[in-house]
Amino acid sequence: MAIILALVSSVLWGIADFAGGTATRALPAFVVVLASQTAGLIAVAVAATATGAWTDAAGYIPWAAGAGLAGAAGLLTFYHALAVGTMGVVSPIAALGVVVPVAAGLATGHLPSAVVAAGFVLAIAGVVAASGPARSAGRSLTPVVLAIIAAVCFGGALLFIARGAAVSPLMTMVGMRMASVSALAGLFLVRRLRGLGSAIDARGGTAAGPSSALRRLRTSARLWAIVMAAGLFDVSANLTFGLASTAGALTIVAVLGSVYPAVTVLLARVVHRELLTRTQQIGVTVAVVGVALIAGWS
Repeated sequence: MAIILALVSSVLWGIADFAGGTATRALPAFVVVLASQTAGLIAVAVAATATGAWTDAAGYIPWAAGAGLAGAAGLLTFYHALAVGTMGVVSPIAALGVVVPVAAGLATGHLPSAVVAAGFVLAIAGVVAASGPARSAGRSLTPVVLAIIAAVCFGGALLFIARGAAVSPLMTMVGMRMASVSALAGLFLVRRLRGLGSAIDARGGTAAGPSSALRRLRTSARLWAIVMAAGLFDVSANLTFGLASTAGALTIVAVLGSVYPAVTVLLARVVHRELLTRTQQIGVTVAVVGVALIAGWS
């Protein structure tokens, strides 16, 4: 069950990243993150009310707060990277944050078998290969640097989610979203008070002429639907990952949950026509093989 849940979380994260990255091409990353996180908060708050989870033990609170702050910081840098870079490059690099929970799992004595360890190597190597070609194409290193920062934040968030989920998976999501939305809303108010609201009106670093403004007006409903979808898929992925971490070893769950870039890359290829080089195709294939080894011998 842990393996299935972890793989489901990967699919959900892949869709969420694709939706969020798509939205940041027309809306600023800050707006996308704040709106999507708010949508996630509403969803999990309703779920917690329906299930009576509000009465759960409070041991999840510090972990949820840490996950929320780390996750929000990761999403801000990640979505900005997606806005100025290529999904097929940024998403795989950000997924390398899996090293953080895997290292924590190994430190607690969850040592994998030789075959599963080989699966780890293949899965992570595949993710790296999927990001390699475009990094050397003479493009700006800004998306890469931002993706690395996001990876560290995401890795910390995954570790905190696993710790909080051991107490209450659903309330960890509620606390996580409360922390992230509160921090983002506070930052928004500070920026407004300092007269920096104009920075929030930037549109992914692109010029906003009359024609582009008109296109955004016509597609505003679609854009906000995409933003909301990003938030709902993201919180669903977090919850599924938390449940997986309570049912299996964190080392295995973290690696399986980190193959979501394959979903994002494939969606970008189908919807945005982003081309995949042969190396990227091989990288995705190798990652899938790694997942099969982990799933088959765990």
